[in-house]
Amino acid sequence: ATFYFQQDYFTDENRVLKKDPQQDYHLEYAMENSTHTILAFSRELHTCDTNDKSITESTVRVIWAYHHKDMGEEGQNYHGSNRGTKSLRLLNPEKEEVLSASLPYFDLRNKDVPVPDKDTTYWCQMFKIPVQHEKHHVTKVEPLIQKGHENLVHHILLYQCSSNLNDSVLDYGHECYHPNMPDSFLTCETVIFAWAIGGEGFTYPPHVGLSIGTAADPQFVLMEVHYDNPSYTEGLIDNSGLRLIYTPVLRKYDAGVIEAGLWVSLFHNIPPGMPEFVSEGHCTLECLKEALGAERPAGIHVFAVLLHAHLAGRAIRMRHFHNGEEQKLLAYDDEFDFNFQEFQYLKEERTILPGDNLVTECHYSTVDRIRMTWVRKILM
Repeated sequence: ATFYFQQDYFTDENRVLKKDPQQDYHLEYAMENSTHTILAFSRELHTCDTNDKSITESTVRVIWAYHHKDMGEEGQNYHGSNRGTKSLRLLNPEKEEVLSASLPYFDLRNKDVPVPDKDTTYWCQMFKIPVQHEKHHVTKVEPLIQKGHENLVHHILLYQCSSNLNDSVLDYGHECYHPNMPDSFLTCETVIFAWAIGGEGFTYPPHVGLSIGTAADPQFVLMEVHYDNPSYTEGLIDNSGLRLIYTPVLRKYDAGVIEAGLWVSLFHNIPPGMPEFVSEGHCTLECLKEALGAERPAGIHVFAVLLHAHLAGRAIRMRHFHNGEEQKLLAYDDEFDFNFQEFQYLKEERTILPGDNLVTECHYSTVDRIRMTWVRKILM
């Protein structure tokens, strides 16, 4: 039998471990074999212990370290290089995984894109949806990130384009928002899917799917890939993209995307040297009344949210008002991590009605910057 020793410790500003006088972690299960040690433990979300961090729906950084010898009476052994960190959202509810191994799929993938040796590049490529003439539902979207490019591909947006285009638009990719960008790209305004760094595949709920195959559905789509190359590495060639898994077995509801926040604008900037700077994007009741009133008078049901910001972002909160009264936050992350952006699945779907208000509240820090910052921030 192996004796498992586990205690609740905390650390001070000098990184010295100290035993917590209030022991809040409880060992539930332990197992060890020749290759692995597994410890399962539990803790209250809020322990009322000043040495413990409350667990909320925000991102948490889990720091781990180990030594090949067990902890002795003199205290812990120094871990050396056996350490690391991982961002997690501990309270993100488990998504119901529908087995998709036997379902058909198609890939939207860039082909040998030369990534410029500059900080930020938006690359656009047009694709034609291969599923046509009969309605299907996309049930899952998976990122296809080229091996070794996990930090290069920062996010991918998929836009629906005009159906009046012809196949000649498929032949070339081009830098987005460029003076020489093809006119066909300008017809692609509606975001139908988004993925960001750190996120895994997105699975739609069992009663929801992204509709493809009918005349009203996207026939041509534009994939916009944001490449993040702060080290100005030369000679990078990328073949990343998205995989869309779909089914002929239709679900009850069609999925869509609502965007809220502030778009790129010279009017939105952040001064340097600010420990905290807050910007608000207002989706007003007049806007939602016009957007939903005719097509969706009964409102829309939000089942997942993607909070998105860039390096200066520290926290994002999505506020929801109904009849002038503030509801529970639609989504929030008070510990935003630029390198970990994934969809938050809501525990309960939220109805947004015509005449509601949405306010995207973004908190930034520019203490280490000496120049103005212009940013893009959106929430989907």
